[in-house]
Parts: sequence; C-alpha cells; structure tokens
Amino acid sequence: MPANRNALIRYKTLDACLRNRQHKWTLENLIEKVSEALYEYEGIDKGISRRTVQADLQLMRSDKLGYYAPIVVVDKKYYTYSDPTYSITNIPLSDSDLTRINEAVEVLKQFKGFSHFTALNEVVQKLEGQVYSTAQKSVPVIDFEKNESLKGIHRLDELYQAVIQQRALRLTYQSFQARNSQQIVFHIWWLKEYKNRWFAVGVCDGKRYVMNLALDRIIAVEPAADVTYRPNQQLDPETYYRDVIGATVSPTLRPMRVKLFVSQLQAPYVETKPLHHSQQVLERTKDGIVIQLLVQHNFELEREILSFCEYITVLEPERLRRTIQQRLGTGAANYPKLPLPPEDVTS
Repeated sequence: MPANRNALIRYKTLDACLRNRQHKWTLENLIEKVSEALYEYEGIDKGISRRTVQADLQLMRSDKLGYYAPIVVVDKKYYTYSDPTYSITNIPLSDSDLTRINEAVEVLKQFKGFSHFTALNEVVQKLEGQVYSTAQKSVPVIDFEKNESLKGIHRLDELYQAVIQQRALRLTYQSFQARNSQQIVFHIWWLKEYKNRWFAVGVCDGKRYVMNLALDRIIAVEPAADVTYRPNQQLDPETYYRDVIGATVSPTLRPMRVKLFVSQLQAPYVETKPLHHSQQVLERTKDGIVIQLLVQHNFELEREILSFCEYITVLEPERLRRTIQQRLGTGAANYPKLPLPPEDVTS
C-alpha cells in the first residue's frame, strides 16, 4: 500500500475512472478527475501535473504495488482496463499480507474486554473471518448482516470525509413525504446506522435543531466551499440516543414509561435481546412477562412493537396502546376475505 495518502487517493480515483466504461477517458479527463478528488478529500486546489498522473498509471501497471493493472490505450488516446472486471481493490492478499493482517488481528484481540474498545470487537471478527477464508480458500465462517443493494450507501465514505475534514456540503434531498427535492447546506456531525439503514446527522445552515437525513433520500452531493463549517460543540451521540429506539430523536418529548406484556413464546427472545437498554422485567407469569421501557414515543418504537404482532401487548401508556391497536386494525383490514372459488358443475 502506498504510504502517501494523496497517492492512494490518486490511485483509487484512476481505478474508478478506468472501471467506468460508459465514458472514454483521455489523459486530460483523468488529470481533471484526480484534481477534483484531491480538492474534495484533501482541500488541495493547485491541481495535479500531467507527469504525476502518467507516473501513477505506469506505477499501477507495474509490480511495485502488486497491482499489475491491465491499463491500455485505445485509439492512441483513451485509457481503460483491457479486463472489464479488473479493479485494484480486487487484488488477492499475498502470504506476507495475510501474516501481517493476522498479527494485527492478534494485537486488536487483546483490547477485547476493555469498555473503551468494545467497538473493535466486530471489526476484529470481520478481519478474522476474512483472513481465515482467504488463507483457507474457503467461504467465510462469520456472515454479518449486509444489504449491498442499499440505495445511497455509496455516499457513505464521501459523507464520512466531510465529518472528518469538517466541510459543509450542499445536498439535494427529497424526503418520503416531499413531492419535490430541495437543496440545502448541511453540516454533518456524525453518521448513524439503524437496522442496516444509514443517516447523516447534523444541522442545516441557519437552523438550530438537529436533523436526520437518510442516505437513500440524498440525490446529489457537492462541496459548499463558500460556507464555513459549523462544528458540533455539545452533543454526544451516545447521550443523544439514550432515550430512543432507532434514530429519530425529538428535542421536546420526554421519555415515557412503556409497559408491555410479552407472551411466553417470545419472552426468552425479548429477554436475551432487549428492545432497549432501559428494559426491566416487572412481572413473570405462566403466560409471559411484563417489561418496562423508558423511551420516547417515536416511529421506531411503534415499528418494533408491531414487528412482534400478536406476541406483544401494550399495557401503558394509553395513547401508545390506542395507536398500536389502530395500526394493527388497519393492517388486518388489508386482508379481506377472498371470494370462494366457483363450484365445479362439470362433476
């Protein structure tokens, strides 16, 4: 891997261009794309020289980085890969690579059990699974939940870089309720994932309240270079989401005590996988358990309860109980009785 971060950005940009066979890439086109990427990710506005891009292409062709990229020039003008399936991201790991990664995994595993490093556990497991499957030439032994066709997921790195580099973005966004899209200047403070769906969390320019923007509703992204980034100075994500299930937080709603009856069939599941960290068991009977949550009333709470359908009954508060009852009734009404098939008069 190149030690220089700028070089890695250049290689990844060139790779993305050469894989895009919908466009014919001249050297000037490639120089322009690399310059745009360096400005977007590193704020470098002086552009890139012709000689540097030519050297990068030659280096990608060579064995120095292990890429052996099949870069060809068509009609003495247009650059592309001779193999349409090739990408520098598909390079197989060498034995020495596997050894180094294995050593890194062993080091990371030592941090398991320390509260400050609990977030590393899943990363370590993913690395262990990948190293094992690559070394053994077998399928992975751990399969994590994923949705590779999730709309908007390709913007995740771009938005992440905006948070790290503290850059405001100009977004074209259309919520599910809106008839038309709108353009907003957005200051992203962090990225939130809930049930394999991603949200950009921050504030609109000129506004004070925090917003969640679903990545699958973002139509376009461009830098807002003329706007000074507004940093997050007071909100801690862990505290911000403490009283909710999901990603929707109201600045005005106080958490309420929600009492639920869980039937015996689903009680073990709900006990071993709590709906919320505040969950407590108040009562046990032969028919099930009564649990209590301290949460805000939001859409995700309703959806979580509805996902258990006939196995969970809302006891308190009354407003939530009526809401769930109404939604269950609406759902049941979507299943009218089908007409009986006509009698067979030929028999």
